[in-house]
Amino acid sequence: MSVNIPGLIAVIVFYIVILVTGIWASRKSRKEEKKCTGNRSEVTMVGGRNIHVFIGIFTMTATWVGGGYIIGTAEAVYVPTQGLIWALGPLAYVINFVVGGIFFAKPMRSKQYVTMMDPFQQKYGNTVTSFLIIPAFIGDLLWVACVLSALGGTMSVILDISSIHSILISALVAIVYTLLGGLYSVAYTDVIQLTTMLISLGLCIPFVMKNPASTDIRFTAVHELFQAPWIGKLELSDAGKWIDDLLIFALGGVCYQAFYQRVLSAASPCQAQVTCFSAAIFSVILAVPSVLIGATAVSTDWNQTSYGLPTPFERGEAAKILPISLQHLCPPFISIAGIGAIAAAVMSSVDSAMLSSASLFARNIYKNILRKTASDNEVVWVVRVSVLVVGVCGTGLAVTADTVYGFWLISGDVIYTVLFSQLICVLYFPSTNSYGAAAGFVVGAVLRLLGGEPVLGIPPVIYFPYCRLIDGVYVQYFPFKTLVMLLSLITIMLGSFLASVLFNRGLLPERWDVFQVKKHNDKILR
Repeated sequence: MSVNIPGLIAVIVFYIVILVTGIWASRKSRKEEKKCTGNRSEVTMVGGRNIHVFIGIFTMTATWVGGGYIIGTAEAVYVPTQGLIWALGPLAYVINFVVGGIFFAKPMRSKQYVTMMDPFQQKYGNTVTSFLIIPAFIGDLLWVACVLSALGGTMSVILDISSIHSILISALVAIVYTLLGGLYSVAYTDVIQLTTMLISLGLCIPFVMKNPASTDIRFTAVHELFQAPWIGKLELSDAGKWIDDLLIFALGGVCYQAFYQRVLSAASPCQAQVTCFSAAIFSVILAVPSVLIGATAVSTDWNQTSYGLPTPFERGEAAKILPISLQHLCPPFISIAGIGAIAAAVMSSVDSAMLSSASLFARNIYKNILRKTASDNEVVWVVRVSVLVVGVCGTGLAVTADTVYGFWLISGDVIYTVLFSQLICVLYFPSTNSYGAAAGFVVGAVLRLLGGEPVLGIPPVIYFPYCRLIDGVYVQYFPFKTLVMLLSLITIMLGSFLASVLFNRGLLPERWDVFQVKKHNDKILR
């Protein structure tokens, strides 16, 4: 192996441009801080609610269209047992942004919250909110690991450098500019990153599809030429898992702090909705290159390429199919453009995930629970330290990742099964209370764990209908994650109703009311 020097130079130049942009944006952030005396932390977390709609659309799109989305979509299309019909990201993201724009963006922005957890803290108190933040942290951490892993795999294939080195360097650059400028640095670098993605992947597609070793994908869409038709098929027995995975991406996405960081940074609720609907359109457009590359990889006789046989799937390298295709189906100077696209996609997501977790901890844990007298300047420093901690932990996980698509799915899974029902209740069901929220959290978390997780090697304790043993691992094909979410929702409502009846009617002594439901109801009545 010899290091691809031109490619390495191109990546270094790209990183320098991103870093310079982040530093420039940090100066703009400091100017905003001077205008918002006493609210420095809000400038860091939500850009002083003054992010231009154009920038907002770019940063919302770039955050979701990350390395996991770009590489994971190509992987799903390429794998013979899946195909396009199982590449759920594009459809799910449209649903995510439309649902988020209609039902969640307006109520959250109109009440001027700073983080997603603010309504929980106001309604349920600190104790319950502390537990609800846990799945949000886990989701962000897995997201960081997913996108950094995507970049590491790409650089190891195209540049012939260690994936660990590329992960470490990329994480360091993202951490530095996020520390310097908060949301402003993240948002403005997203503009460059998204533009780089569009141009770079657009350059690669014609070369990939016109390679002599590749058959026309219109033919291989329905004919089993090399592996299986890349369109894929959905059996009735698989429908439950398909629905589960789709809803995880679609509805779990509206439970990420990174989503609300952009919604809450908009100048108005209407602008927040426009940002969501525009991102839905761009996310589909940016999925097209990944789908085409995955389909072309299925249609390629790898024995006619420099890659040779066995195929990437047979070697267990399906997760790297996008960079492998760029490396072996494109001229060297074009594959370098591809690495720029992946680097851009990765950094546009990893910085957002780090900042979102840091914001949750600094505001909802440190400021509101651990140190209520903390100054605004102190909170800003807590955000910076938290960014560093999340970045380091996510980087550690990325080094051990085996599948980009798997981490991408689990990240949304944790959020969907535990938090989605909570978010619905806190915004749309005013009668729910801390007891119901706590009960719903326990039911959701416990049932999800009992269902097992093959990607993490956790065997199921509860075997739902259609559970299958595949390659020695039990896989649930029943939509049990959606069932868990619904059971959690029902538990929140019933638990809240039961607690309200027991305390408000005096069936239980008021001294047992640790969450003070009766006092809260009396305050509302007054």
